Amino acid sequence: MERLPRGANFQRGLMLWQIGLHIAGDPATPYYGNRDLCISVGSGSAEDFRPWLRMSTGSPIIARAVARGDLEMAMVNPSAFLTQAYRGTGLFEEPLPLRVVACYPSWDRFVFMIHPRTGLTSLSQVKERQYPLRLSIREDATHSTRVLLDQTLDLYGFTLADLESWGGSLQLNGGPGDGRRMAALRDETIDAVFDEGLALWFDEALERGMAPVTPEEFALDALVALGWRKVTMPAGCYPHLEADHTCLDYGGWPLYTRASLPDPGVPAGRGRVPGVRGAAGASGRDLLGELVHGHTPVVEGHRGHASRRAAPLRGGEVVQGTGLPVKTLNNCPFVLSVANNSVRLERSE
Repeated sequence: MERLPRGANFQRGLMLWQIGLHIAGDPATPYYGNRDLCISVGSGSAEDFRPWLRMSTGSPIIARAVARGDLEMAMVNPSAFLTQAYRGTGLFEEPLPLRVVACYPSWDRFVFMIHPRTGLTSLSQVKERQYPLRLSIREDATHSTRVLLDQTLDLYGFTLADLESWGGSLQLNGGPGDGRRMAALRDETIDAVFDEGLALWFDEALERGMAPVTPEEFALDALVALGWRKVTMPAGCYPHLEADHTCLDYGGWPLYTRASLPDPGVPAGRGRVPGVRGAAGASGRDLLGELVHGHTPVVEGHRGHASRRAAPLRGGEVVQGTGLPVKTLNNCPFVLSVANNSVRLERSE
């Protein structure tokens, strides 16, 4: 983490931020609970705090709050939902006037895993056979993975409620590596896992006999039309992945704003944003280091530990993986640099 600006006020601000992280990060808080942070920069020099720049994490549909001016910026996981907001597809009935400021280069995939003991080799067979699948998914029905799952199952003509009606069951989890899921994998009390966060569960699922299933071409085409990206994980990128697997990209954490946001006027010399420790695991392949359409991929190495520097985001260019133009601040685009599992946003000189 970079040094704080000089002054006791920023020490107090850091203390409040750390308290907020501690409260939001309580392991006992469910995923649908009070886990998100909103950072508000403004003036507290009068009787009321006057917010000037509000930035928040949250669900994909918080994009509506950014578009209508309730927030200046937000960050979403994954980038495909920002694409849907920009296009007016999926969760969004109409296009929202949004722009990308920067994109944290996370790497992830969403995979449909089914154990061969079920006899199922495709998602369509789940409905055709009304198979009583014991499925492991997230517990928060509003979680982005559940939205993608609903969008996918809708293409196959059934819902999670339908699955339960013919004898299936849902094993619910907080995060992708939830202890309840991992225990169920080892005890063989689940038949399938549909999720992202692969670094936390995927290879163990492979080791225990589960197999990744690619949605049929009609479903992939429909999902791509919504804003998802079809990608291929190469054999060997996880120790027990023996063949290439086509799935959906779940990468990229774009920081975005609305097109009409006035330039907040970042002062000269203050262009750096503090580095963030704990970058998401990355394979080094097809990372959203491919930040700007038309640029050569800039990522080398394995699982996010090699140093890399993303191409600068130029105003008006399109961020690959989102389809959104870039919004520059103070007429100055930012560059992402990543080294030793730490991320920094810098001004592009």
